[in-house]
Amino acid sequence: MTRKAAKTGPGAMVLVAIEQGFPEAQRIATDPLAYPILPLSSRVWVRVSLMVRDWIVAKTEQTAPGLWGSMMARKRYIDDVVTEAVGGSVEAVVNLGAGFDTRAFRLTELATVPVWEVDQPENTDIKQRRLRAIFDEVSDHVTLVPINFDKEGLATVLAAHGYAGSDTALFIWEGVTQYLTEPGIRATMEFLATAPAGSRLVFTYTPKDFIDGKVLYGHENLYRRMRVKNTIWHTGFDPEKIDDFLGDYGWKVREHLGYDELGERYVEPTGRNLGWMAIERVVHAEKIDSSNTEKQVSKGR
Repeated sequence: MTRKAAKTGPGAMVLVAIEQGFPEAQRIATDPLAYPILPLSSRVWVRVSLMVRDWIVAKTEQTAPGLWGSMMARKRYIDDVVTEAVGGSVEAVVNLGAGFDTRAFRLTELATVPVWEVDQPENTDIKQRRLRAIFDEVSDHVTLVPINFDKEGLATVLAAHGYAGSDTALFIWEGVTQYLTEPGIRATMEFLATAPAGSRLVFTYTPKDFIDGKVLYGHENLYRRMRVKNTIWHTGFDPEKIDDFLGDYGWKVREHLGYDELGERYVEPTGRNLGWMAIERVVHAEKIDSSNTEKQVSKGR
């Protein structure tokens, strides 16, 4: 994952912060920390954007059709997964590529659950400063974990920050996989294969045919920006092969949704006329094969 990818960290949260300007009944995602968690430059942009809120949403829909509603619905869905999982058997949360996500600080279900937020130092440093500005200090139950994804092993870095890996955990991997190379994806999945049975995983991905330039789904400009000009999106998945891919690492799909389904669930009830994207999907999976844990742990010895 490159530094260019790190710079995209505040992007989604900027949209969520602007979303807070809508009346509660029209708001798709509610996050009172979305604005204060952002770095200064992003907060200035949000303040200006709120004065022309409807124009900003319309302009976003024009340049990236479906982006607004999809980002908000994604946040809502993962919030729901977190709430349900932590209310069950999950004892810890690991947020991979956390960026400026605020769930650990605003969801009451996570108030007493240990949370590890993993990201590149550029993002964790800024987030640490913003959290101190908001709360004076970072809550004891949250550990920010800076990592160089290209040079450091995920298991080693997490262990150095107190993560034992023995508790049933929920892993969040939101808006990250497309930025990783295939070896990076595989390395992360090898780590996830060591999770205890009953653990959960929720992640988003971009379809492989978009990454390969075969089907652009009306997002030609986005393809040129992320694959041609900057080349910061690297990896996509074939939706038909997700079950087999996860099965190789001991995981079973619980839900596999497109944003049309998420739009019906979260956007339509607000009455807002927003579309949704076909270039991202979301998966919620459960770890069912403990033999993979033993196999992967023995490989690491």
